[in-house]
Amino acid sequence: MALTPAILIPVAVVFTVGVGFAIQAPLNASLGRAIGSGVAAAALSFGVGFAALLILTLAFSDAAALGRVFGVSPVLWLGGLLGAGVVWAMLWAVPTIGILTAFAALLLGQLGAALVLDAVGAFGAPVTPITPTRLLAMVLVAGGLILSRL
Repeated sequence: MALTPAILIPVAVVFTVGVGFAIQAPLNASLGRAIGSGVAAAALSFGVGFAALLILTLAFSDAAALGRVFGVSPVLWLGGLLGAGVVWAMLWAVPTIGILTAFAALLLGQLGAALVLDAVGAFGAPVTPITPTRLLAMVLVAGGLILSRL
């Protein structure tokens, strides 16, 4: 794989967002403790995120896309529900198991699902077979999860 800007730029953007995601979990956990409710903290977090994304949608003249949402399969709306589960689970788990272990478990779950979703070409993604190298990546992350608790 050549390390071209077409590869490096998205990797850098996702890496940067990943740093923010790591900060988000303890921030949300602190918010939950401060207001006395993890679910309310998750709702507030999603509300702020919704407002920011709505402003971006309107700023980039994509408002018409919002009207088309009612024409898509309701299954495609589950991403928001899954995201809410991630935010709540992380703010609930971080105070108990710590940031590193929580993210190692999250990453292992994401990679396991991604491995299967890639293999079947879910949601229009290109089919990428399960290989020994990809399985080894999973084993290494699982090892990291175990090591995070030693």
